[in-house]
Amino acid sequence: MLSVAVAKRRGEFALDARFELPCPGVVALFGRSGCGKTTLVEILAGLLKPDRGAVRLDDTVFVDRDADIHVPAERRRIGCVFQDARLFPHLSVRANLGYGLARAPMSVGIGFDEVVGLLGLEPLLSRRPHRLSGGERQRVALGRALLAQPRLLLLDEPLASLDAARRDEVLPYLERLRDAFSMPIVYVSHQFDEVVRLATHVVLLDSGRVLASGEIATVCQDTALRAIAGPEAIGAVAEGEVAGRDPATGFALVRLGANLLHIAADLAPGSRVRLRLPARDLILALEEPRGLSVRNSMRAAVLSVESDDSWADLVRLDMGGVPVIARITPAATRQLDLKPGKTVWVLVKSVSLRGQSYLIPGAR
Repeated sequence: MLSVAVAKRRGEFALDARFELPCPGVVALFGRSGCGKTTLVEILAGLLKPDRGAVRLDDTVFVDRDADIHVPAERRRIGCVFQDARLFPHLSVRANLGYGLARAPMSVGIGFDEVVGLLGLEPLLSRRPHRLSGGERQRVALGRALLAQPRLLLLDEPLASLDAARRDEVLPYLERLRDAFSMPIVYVSHQFDEVVRLATHVVLLDSGRVLASGEIATVCQDTALRAIAGPEAIGAVAEGEVAGRDPATGFALVRLGANLLHIAADLAPGSRVRLRLPARDLILALEEPRGLSVRNSMRAAVLSVESDDSWADLVRLDMGGVPVIARITPAATRQLDLKPGKTVWVLVKSVSLRGQSYLIPGAR
């Protein structure tokens, strides 16, 4: 369990952050610039003392101002990777990795070959940092941090300095890292698509305060997200298994709760995927539709209806055991007479799911 309850004032800015989330997993700190992510990261890493409060990881206390405990950064065994990989330029990739291994405690758990294989570093071992791409440098930095055998891995916007192509190159390795080791990870980002793809839990920060925290599926449907990422970010996140392929279309068939979704993607049967169903992409109907181009229509029960703003309502639904949320106009809410308990059909395009499905590496 990662337990954080800290306060810190820096000039006009005041941080007062409190959350408690299970470990292992990826806890994403998400918010706009100036929300307090950097201050909180420095407190977690041991680079900054809070004015009051405590930080605990399971039975380990990193800081507790009431008990006058402040473990120095070098004794916390926290692996850090920042926007800048901060590799030693005069050392090869192998030697950079070896530096992390040399800082490990006597009981080594994660081996050199294991990290090299996981992060695809074998072809890079003899190179020096100036001969690496930005994405390759970040992978080496991740490997060095892992080989130090950290009890907590802190990734502070590690992809922020990369262009889109290099970012897409590194993301699958971060997914592998998440799924390969039972290690708590704190991931800092202001890119919501990264959070949706990687996080198991999310902490929403705004003006130094925690607006919401919890499992990724829960926070993605919390209206507090609207204030940070805008209304388009709200939606469902769920995991499903690829049941096979539609012989007529070639689309992947993904089992999600009691439903099979058609996705315009090449996904291997038996693999697991994380799906994002944005509220903006869901269409509601009172009857099962016929003669439409939409491939997915699923029965659901209305759980609640709430106003999002003057132009939209948010309809929360149980779609075969999977909670989802749809954004529709208030006029549509009235016309369909949507109330808790009412049965509707949820429509979603197969092609719109193509860019919202993320393979979970190694999961079968």
